[in-house]
Amino acid sequence: MKKEKKYWNEKIETMASEKMKALQWKRLKEQLQYNYDNSVYYREQKFHKVGLTPEKIQTFEDFQKIPLRTKDEHRWTQEESLRRYGHPYGLITCAPIEKIIRINSTSGTTGQPTLYTLTQNDINVLNEMHARKYWRCGLRPGNIVLQALSLSMFTGGLPLSDGLQAMGLCVVPVGIEGGTRRVLEFTLLTRPDVLIATPSFGEYLIEQAPKLIDKEANELGIRWFFCAGEPGAGIPALRKKIQEGFGAKVFDHTGGGHAFHGISCDIEPYAGMHFVSPDHCILELISPETKDPIAISNGAVGEMVFTFISWQGGPLMRYALGDLVQIFTEPCQCGWPEMRFKILGRADDMLIVKGVNIYPAAIKGVVGEFMPRTTGVLRIMLDSPGPLVKSLLRIRVEYGAEVMGDDEKQKLIREMTQRMRDQLRVTPSIELVPPHSLPRESGKTSLIEIRET
Repeated sequence: MKKEKKYWNEKIETMASEKMKALQWKRLKEQLQYNYDNSVYYREQKFHKVGLTPEKIQTFEDFQKIPLRTKDEHRWTQEESLRRYGHPYGLITCAPIEKIIRINSTSGTTGQPTLYTLTQNDINVLNEMHARKYWRCGLRPGNIVLQALSLSMFTGGLPLSDGLQAMGLCVVPVGIEGGTRRVLEFTLLTRPDVLIATPSFGEYLIEQAPKLIDKEANELGIRWFFCAGEPGAGIPALRKKIQEGFGAKVFDHTGGGHAFHGISCDIEPYAGMHFVSPDHCILELISPETKDPIAISNGAVGEMVFTFISWQGGPLMRYALGDLVQIFTEPCQCGWPEMRFKILGRADDMLIVKGVNIYPAAIKGVVGEFMPRTTGVLRIMLDSPGPLVKSLLRIRVEYGAEVMGDDEKQKLIREMTQRMRDQLRVTPSIELVPPHSLPRESGKTSLIEIRET
């Protein structure tokens, strides 16, 4: 009997570090020449602006002289292309338009959607990355995956469906557009054993299943839950809630329609996500304040910058997305070989409270430690957009159904306040509100609410 492979692409996924670096450098040099030859924008705004050509880039330090690209600049190139060419692809795309076979997009929840142009080569790369992630977690042809994310052209929609199908999995792309009841009814009808959703929607399904279909979530047969769009497995209380609520293994993962992909393992404590796409994506860290490079080393923290390699359509180069990550280069106890990362939060989500930097996910982690005395649901109430919190940090938290009477509520407030003071070095004002009184959303849920004055 043939032994089943441990990795989808063992040659690449277990490649020694020095060999991988050599492969990255070879592909980077080829990609730089490709970007220079095929994009007026890259040639004029990124190379010539600092006196570079591909031939002058002989070291990685030379490469890091290329100016960063941001989401705002990405949107600007789309608008400028519309003015110049009558379509948004002239400046962001390197491949001939006849080779572009799909356009992906961000949701545009924080501004104009940013577009990603893909050739068949690029789609093949995406499918390979999805297969690497799900294969490691034990998914095989025969598994049925219910995709409870926003579908259509978004990076967690069609690209994810394609990747799952390409490795032989059965996909139920029910999405979230039809509402919670529809997701639960299709779960009963199609009998998936894998669910992909935001963790906040997973929490909501656990709460709503008994009300809407007269079944507990752990009766639905879900054995794997993949968190998308928000941290989930990395927040211990939330991970436990989903594990017990569905009776499933819980994984964080990232990477929809681009080349940066990661997947967590299932060891305790949470060890971050394994970076599974180094042969198609080069990762850098920079200082969020100065934008200077930060060396990749164990425990290093910085803003993530990535560059696609062996990519044809719209290859992102030194793209600063705004996510802050922590890197781990020491071997993981699970045995998977590559470096890992934890997404700490978005740079624009960071709050500064009396000189202390704090991320909403960290607050959610502390509140979750008090479940079931809390539901785990909260909102951070701000008078104006961050990062600077000029007044007292105010948090609304749903108390659990078993918390009765003012004495119990006051005790809960005191304990949570002390825990946040000890762990996060902030002393908030906590307001308890009844269970299920704060809105639940099926997509990404913002923990921050700006109060109108």
